[in-house]
Amino acid sequence: MKYRRLGESGLRISEVSIGGWITFGGSVDEATARDVVHAAVDEGINFIDLADVYAHGEAERVVGRMLSDFRRADLVLSSKCFWPMSDSPNDRGLSRKHLFESVERSLSNLGTDYLDLFFCHREDPETPLEETVCALTDLVRQGKLLHWGTSVWSAKTLERASELAAEGDRYAPRVEQPRYNLFKRDIEHEVLPTAVRLGMGVVVWSPLAGGLLTGKYNDGVPGGSRASTTEWMKGKLTEENLDRVRRLCEVAGALEVTPSQLALAWVLARPGITSVITGATHPDQVRQNVGAVDIELTPEVAAELEDLFPLAPAGDGGE
Repeated sequence: MKYRRLGESGLRISEVSIGGWITFGGSVDEATARDVVHAAVDEGINFIDLADVYAHGEAERVVGRMLSDFRRADLVLSSKCFWPMSDSPNDRGLSRKHLFESVERSLSNLGTDYLDLFFCHREDPETPLEETVCALTDLVRQGKLLHWGTSVWSAKTLERASELAAEGDRYAPRVEQPRYNLFKRDIEHEVLPTAVRLGMGVVVWSPLAGGLLTGKYNDGVPGGSRASTTEWMKGKLTEENLDRVRRLCEVAGALEVTPSQLALAWVLARPGITSVITGATHPDQVRQNVGAVDIELTPEVAAELEDLFPLAPAGDGGE
């Protein structure tokens, strides 16, 4: 495994990380989740990405029940909040009340005293940004969070959060977590360069476009796959998209790597990227994904992928 600094912070995280969205507490049983996390740690992965909303807290609880298997200091644990967790009007968003209560709930679920990273899972137009920055600063000063970050925030809001932090001797966001893959590259226009300029790390979700870039949909939709049960995923399986993935598979085959490894290696080669957050339903998937860190893209291969998956104009969301 290779490790990268999280922006200008001193924290180092693995280039490939493991996430619990959909899988932990959801599509895989607890024994399998434990096997996946053990395989990840054995391969040198130190970053485990979670959120309060994943399986409505069960993803955190599943990981919490296995934390005693490891040395806590060897792991970088994250969680997030924003989405409603109950019908209560205050159990959502990025208000001071919800942030404090969400952090306490996540710590309880995980059975730990602190989170290495804590993400604001979306922007909250109903809460003053200064309130959010102040609350997170207080949580960092209490030692419950080491760093805080954002997920799917605009470049403009990242700028303003950083300004508010500088103006009031507060802690600025240290990491952004956007969706980014060969199909969806819109962060390259504003978010990625802004995050880099602000000294933020960038850890990306959906680096394999929900499994589309693995090639598993090239000949149809396997039973039990995400596209067999998720409407938004079915909409991505156009013949144009599948043709591009089939070509990706040919390029990967010529390099004697898997399409997943090639797609992850492309993301890791992009300037400003710290880590790719991967999901897994079996330990073998973890081991295969980790192989991406050893792939060096030649200029010729990079150019071929650029032709296959060009950057869409600003304003076009892509995948």
